[in-house]
Amino acid sequence: MATSSTDPSRRQKASAHPPGADPRRWKALLVLSALQFMILLDMTIVNVALPAIEDGMAFDPAGLTWVVNGYALAAGSLLILGGRLADYYGRRRLLIIGVVLFAASSALCGFATHPAMMILGRFGQGAAEAIAAPASLGLIALLFTDAKERSKALGIWGGLVALGGTLGYVFSGLLTSFTSWRWIFLINLPVALIALIAIPALLDESRMAPGRRGRLDVWGAATSTAGLVAIVYGLLEAAENPWGSAAVVFPVAAGIALLLGMLIIERRVPDPLLPRGFFDNRTRSVVNFTSLFFMAAFIGYTFMLTLFEQDVLGYTPLQSGLGYLPLGFGIGVGIGISSVLVPKIGVKPVVVAGFLGAGVGLALTSFATTDSSYLLGILPGMIVFAVFAGATMPAATNAALHNVTTQDSGLASGVQSTAQQIGGALGLAVLVTFAMRRFLADVTAGEPVEVAMTNGFTLGFQIGAVLMFVGGVLLAVFLERVDGALRDPVVEGVEADLAALSASDDEVGHRP
Repeated sequence: MATSSTDPSRRQKASAHPPGADPRRWKALLVLSALQFMILLDMTIVNVALPAIEDGMAFDPAGLTWVVNGYALAAGSLLILGGRLADYYGRRRLLIIGVVLFAASSALCGFATHPAMMILGRFGQGAAEAIAAPASLGLIALLFTDAKERSKALGIWGGLVALGGTLGYVFSGLLTSFTSWRWIFLINLPVALIALIAIPALLDESRMAPGRRGRLDVWGAATSTAGLVAIVYGLLEAAENPWGSAAVVFPVAAGIALLLGMLIIERRVPDPLLPRGFFDNRTRSVVNFTSLFFMAAFIGYTFMLTLFEQDVLGYTPLQSGLGYLPLGFGIGVGIGISSVLVPKIGVKPVVVAGFLGAGVGLALTSFATTDSSYLLGILPGMIVFAVFAGATMPAATNAALHNVTTQDSGLASGVQSTAQQIGGALGLAVLVTFAMRRFLADVTAGEPVEVAMTNGFTLGFQIGAVLMFVGGVLLAVFLERVDGALRDPVVEGVEADLAALSASDDEVGHRP
């Protein structure tokens, strides 16, 4: 994304860089990564603190689940819409709106005096991620147009995001043990303030060219959002109800019907929410599909491992939280390896190896028993899983943006993030459900409770390993060669498009 400014010295400095190489891009990446780290941290930080929140807010068990589910429901259902709004109305503008909403929602959670306030705040945090995350990743895709730089940038961004998702357990244990659970939300406020100061200074505005925007597909947006809400809600309900129950079947069926209705609408409107042919690209389609498997295994693993450590091995919340430090470290190592290998050997071998290796890590974890030690029973599988999962993250993000035009970078980011959120919901709905049913069956058969719990959790880890192996095979068969570069309609379009782009406030980042 080139810069445009009234300052001649800045223009001269910017012109020394190749197209798309904003001189502020690395500082901007640091801010965007730190912001996404904060947002993803809050997705998992509540898990270890749930008992303290339950006691402090007088939650009933059914209501407490919505402290987790409210975030996932809002984020998972609004990400595609958030990505398209960023493309239409400005990625920097949507990013700032997302940060403001996240700060306000965090304050509402931190100062909550009633369960309804907490749940509303969590919904707000999820909606903020849906607004900010696609805009953030879309901006990174535009800032780094060089394939090698872009691979490194995505590695850094993905690394901090992954650390946010895993270190949430660590921070939650520390803050809950030594201060108050309220600080897991209030700590976001100074970070949000710094981001609001830095974003206007480091990022220019970027949006679709007016001539390409058309009119926002309101009906497509409404049906896609409602459909995703219904499906995610149904999947979350499956964690507590039988798969054939009305609480699961009705919302999932309604969601599928709404999404089918969206496809019909998309074929009829002149400016569809999802551009025609978006999923014709085989690489993008298979990466987004396998993201469901990856996140189902990842979220299911962390959720079940936390329960196994605390309910079977007797760990305290602090011990359980600190036990995730090697996971975060291993993911960082894997991302570093991926960032080096992708420019040399390509995305496909890295992402395939990442899926298969992460499956091996889950399989190792499934050998845990009631008397397993951390060093021998948990740590080996955790390290293998972490390194290979970390290697997968930047490579898969590169593939999800394969052959995406700069016009649709926000949308592509939103689609991938949606797949990840739905995959996380599937992980809780499928893996945890199978684990709990195995537990109940073993207890009924007369097994001791701790043994039955362990059998259920190890079954969940095994299912997660199978998902990763299947994902790796699909990627090996269907993934194309990925060069890591965004297609730019300015370069590959006709002369009329070039003239329109050069005359308007478009992808070349115009500072208002």
